Amino acid sequence: MNGVHDMGGMHGFGPVDIERDEPVFHQRWEGVVRAMMARTNGRYYNLDEFRHAVERMPSDEYLRATYYERWLHAVETLLLEKGVITTAELTDGHAMSPAPAATRDAEPRPALEVHFQPGDRVMTRNIHPHGHTRLPRYARGRHGVVRKVYGPFRLPDANAHGDHHAWQPCYAVEFAARELWGDDARPADRMCIDLWESYLEPEEKP
Repeated sequence: MNGVHDMGGMHGFGPVDIERDEPVFHQRWEGVVRAMMARTNGRYYNLDEFRHAVERMPSDEYLRATYYERWLHAVETLLLEKGVITTAELTDGHAMSPAPAATRDAEPRPALEVHFQPGDRVMTRNIHPHGHTRLPRYARGRHGVVRKVYGPFRLPDANAHGDHHAWQPCYAVEFAARELWGDDARPADRMCIDLWESYLEPEEKP
């Protein structure tokens, strides 16, 4: 999903203000939101669904919102969509009926064949899905090197949309900074990104 959330490499948003001695929570409600997410994630929704709920925020609202305001939006959105709460309960702030029983997916991690090994040169696919993905725009169509094989994990692109059985090997792929950002990047800098197998293709040999 090519939304404003995927702003790596974009210009025009101003400097990143670094707050010295920043507290974990600036206000009490932020800690409450963190607890709400910890309590409901994995019971009523998964982390990929949570991330996609943040991505679905209107762009102007996303840019105005603070970090934990985005979290609150995602929790409220998902609990409404999953039928855990009603709009009336959200507005009133009180439960009118018991929440449905939470469930956990205990599907065992499958054994999958991996098609890349550390040291393999790969190229990321140039994809533009309408839904969730963990392949950022700035890393699409780029050349890199596999540095680590993590094994199978659920594919976020499917897991965020209800298909919880799509497992793929995941890899740490290293990119030269100049491959991602051009000649203005420092030549010695490198960046590793965790990427699923369907994001990758073998690099064509000259």
